[in-house]
Amino acid sequence: MRLLERYMRTDFDNLQDFYKNYKLYVPDDFNYAIDVMDQMALLAPDQRAMIWVNEHGEEHIFTFADFKNMSDRAVTVLRNAGIRKGDTVLLMLKRRYEFWVLALALMKLGCVHIPATHQLQKKDIAYRIKASGAKMVICAGDAEVIGHTDKAVEEIDWPVTKMCVAAYEIDQTARHEIDPASQCEKPAHFELGADWLDYDKLFAEAEPDFDGKVPNTNDDMMLIYFTSGTTGMPKMVAHNYAYPLGQAATGAFWHNLTDQSVHISVADSGWAKCAWGKFYGQWLAGAVNFVYDFDRFNACNMLSMLEKYHVTSFCAPPTIYRFFIKEDLKQYDLSSLKWACIAGEPLNPEVYWQFYSATGVKLHEAFGQSETTPLLMTPKWMEPRPGSMGKPSPQYKIQLLRPDGTPVIVGEEGEICVDIREGRPAGLFTGYYKDEENTAEAFRDGFYHTGDVAWYDEQGYYWFVGRADDVIKSSGYRIGPFEVESALLEHPSVLECAVTGVPHPVRGQVVKATIVLARSYKPSEQLKKELQEHVKRVTAPYKYPRIIEFVDELPKTSSGKIQRKKIRTEDAADYNARQNAAPSESSK
Repeated sequence: MRLLERYMRTDFDNLQDFYKNYKLYVPDDFNYAIDVMDQMALLAPDQRAMIWVNEHGEEHIFTFADFKNMSDRAVTVLRNAGIRKGDTVLLMLKRRYEFWVLALALMKLGCVHIPATHQLQKKDIAYRIKASGAKMVICAGDAEVIGHTDKAVEEIDWPVTKMCVAAYEIDQTARHEIDPASQCEKPAHFELGADWLDYDKLFAEAEPDFDGKVPNTNDDMMLIYFTSGTTGMPKMVAHNYAYPLGQAATGAFWHNLTDQSVHISVADSGWAKCAWGKFYGQWLAGAVNFVYDFDRFNACNMLSMLEKYHVTSFCAPPTIYRFFIKEDLKQYDLSSLKWACIAGEPLNPEVYWQFYSATGVKLHEAFGQSETTPLLMTPKWMEPRPGSMGKPSPQYKIQLLRPDGTPVIVGEEGEICVDIREGRPAGLFTGYYKDEENTAEAFRDGFYHTGDVAWYDEQGYYWFVGRADDVIKSSGYRIGPFEVESALLEHPSVLECAVTGVPHPVRGQVVKATIVLARSYKPSEQLKKELQEHVKRVTAPYKYPRIIEFVDELPKTSSGKIQRKKIRTEDAADYNARQNAAPSESSK
């Protein structure tokens, strides 16, 4: 059972039919928790909605009726804690199933929820509370997170309620592979401070108390995502209550889900990828969300989960697939896996071909931002082209624009922009909350400007180049970091890499590769030369990295994206320091 047909046609015959006849119906006063999840509970109460397992041996299977009951009880908990319509609540809940329960409850109250990673430090938590005006912080039981939250709230000059979910200590040495039949000892609860509310206790005592009335309009703010903030402080990306319907095509046509699907997207609940891959579009399609809760990613454990729970659809960022192909995939029975998607960063063709060779499953790429749903994607009727993002989603009018605002031609690079002259589609953010200047910069001249650069080929496939400020300009050449990274990743020694531009007094910039080596490889000057020659052979000679640095790990955002800007900033600072330290010609 699925409700998708209420909001769009789904019986498209082919790609042309999809693009010609796609249309999304957005009713007034839409509320995902009431109009989708509660309706699913009414129409198919016993249908599985989620399989939740963790690395400590716990397993829960929830139906749609379970989610209605749990979210109604959570409404009672939140109301009793003083939360009312329009209030803002910060959620740091890792991959705990309570994240979905509380997010749905907050929708039923007409509130704003802010998903955030549990990796935030005191200053990050304090900044988010101050910037958003949050009335409550709810975090998963973790002594470190609780400590950071305590210190952050001390800086706030208004009352902030603190609530903890699953307040227990985990013996980090006692982790084992999932076996739900095993009799693992239940972790012991730790004592919360007197100023903390224990969600588990309050939930156990709560009675469902929700009248079913829609508390919002489509224009009300529902969700805030803080951008990664690789430089400066993060911006607040505001989405309204129509946003979940903007993800309808994501589940049905990119993830290719039905009510027979068991789908996993690898994402912490604090990432926008959670909204993309394990919440709105997936349940609209009637699929089962499979959630594997872990603290540190282990490729073997994840592959075991796909095998054990007969996962049919998988979505993850490129890093996960890179770890997969370094394992012996033939050891795992992945016969249930029929569909796989990739997003978060561009897909390197070598990863595509190795995964396809091992599994027979093609990778379908998409592109979008925290500010959007997928803008470009490879839907189920489209043959993937390794390294291509696919084509524009019919939900958006996409144009690649030159700096002067004119459209590019085939093969020419331009900024990915969304035409909003005839209105903003569901799924596009409403603006940067409390930041008129950056909102005006993003929405100008009738377009939303993404800041990302791409080009399209004669068949209409789009190819990512990089962020506008990532493109390297060396000796008059424009070099996209992705193409150099793709070449490097074809070499068996390279597990991960980031390509950036380093200032140079003559060339303007030179190409630098920061590389994490695969197991069994060691850094050496000989390996540097081998990699340089490899890039020269597989791409244009002028693109090879003149500088190669081997590192243990790359700097990444909390959502797992490589922070190339951080590498560039550090290299620019080193360059400036050397320039300032060098003797001038007049002093020689």
